[in-house]
This record gives sequence, C-alpha cells and structure tokens, in this order.
Amino acid sequence: MIEGDIQNIGAGIAIGLGAIGPGIGIGLLAAKAMEALGRNPEAAGPIQQNMILAIAFAEAIAIYALVVAIVIKFV
Repeated sequence: MIEGDIQNIGAGIAIGLGAIGPGIGIGLLAAKAMEALGRNPEAAGPIQQNMILAIAFAEAIAIYALVVAIVIKFV
C-alpha cells in the first residue's frame, strides 16, 4: 500500500518537473518569435520554421519525462 503511494508521488513529481522546463521554453520561444515577426514581417517563413523545430525538440524532452514517470509507476 505505502509502496504504491510512493510510486504515484514519484511519477507525479517526475512528469510535473519534466513538463515545467519545456512549458517555459515554449512560452519564451513563442514570445520571441512574435517579437521577431513584429520587427521583421518579411522573415515570417524562416522564423516559423525554426520555431516549430525548436518546439518539437522541447516537446521531446517532455515526452522523455512522461516515459520516466510511466516507468516509475509501473515498474
């Protein structure tokens, strides 16, 4: 009973902390991209392309945290 509770808490902490970094990073990335588009609207294509690529990398980190949380929960 206690062991299961500790695993649940550990999984929750793992995904919670693992999602904070990518969440903040994506927010900062989007803010800077909007600022860059406001300053130079002609560069919308390259800015959008690079922003989407960086978001994908940040989301990959969150997925790694999810995998770790699932491993903690079920193993």
